[in-house]
This record gives sequence, structure tokens and C-alpha cells, in this order.
Amino acid sequence: MTAVLMVAVGCGAAGLTTALARDDGRYANSPLKSWFDQLRSEKGPCCSDADGSAVSDADWDSKDGHYRVRLEGEWIVVPDEAVVKGPNLAGRTMVWPMYLDGKPVVRCFIPGSMT
Repeated sequence: MTAVLMVAVGCGAAGLTTALARDDGRYANSPLKSWFDQLRSEKGPCCSDADGSAVSDADWDSKDGHYRVRLEGEWIVVPDEAVVKGPNLAGRTMVWPMYLDGKPVVRCFIPGSMT
């Protein structure tokens, strides 16, 4: 089982109640590791691939000029400042959620190519 870590310090999540990470070193040799490690939105660093989650095409879209993503069964509007700028080298849509008062909020989001 993957070790659960609090990432309040590692991801700069001050003020967030709970944030869980799954970085157990399994992506250490990934050719995209350095790219994931430098990803950031205007909200701050996204942390790494291990902290983000891939999102299926059915669980993200755009509405009224903003992205939105389904987290825990609820559609969450992605704040513009959470969208990662630049090319998506991973190709798949990813989201880095954090939790504020027990509710998911988006720290980082990078759209992929819908197939």
C-alpha cells in the first residue's frame, strides 16, 4: 500500500485542511519526471506526477469559457489561475486537487487531448 503523506509543506498548501500525496518514488526514472517536477500554475507548484491524477475524458470539459472537472462525483470549476500554461508533454488530462474545509479545490489542471 502506498504511504500517505501530508503535503502541506511540500506543496505550499498553507491553510488547507488535508492534502494527500502518493509520491513513493516509483516515478523516479520516468523521462517526464523533471517536467512534472517543474509544473506550476499561478496558484503555485503542482508538485509532481505522483501528486496529480489522470482524468478521463468523461470527467472534464469546458463550460462558459472555463474548464471544469468532476472530483468525488461533483463538477468543480477550474479557476483560470489553476490552469497550467504550456504544452502537455504527458498528453493526458491531469488535475492536482487539494482540500479546503473537506471540499476539493483545484490547485493545478492541465488539459489533454480529448479522444
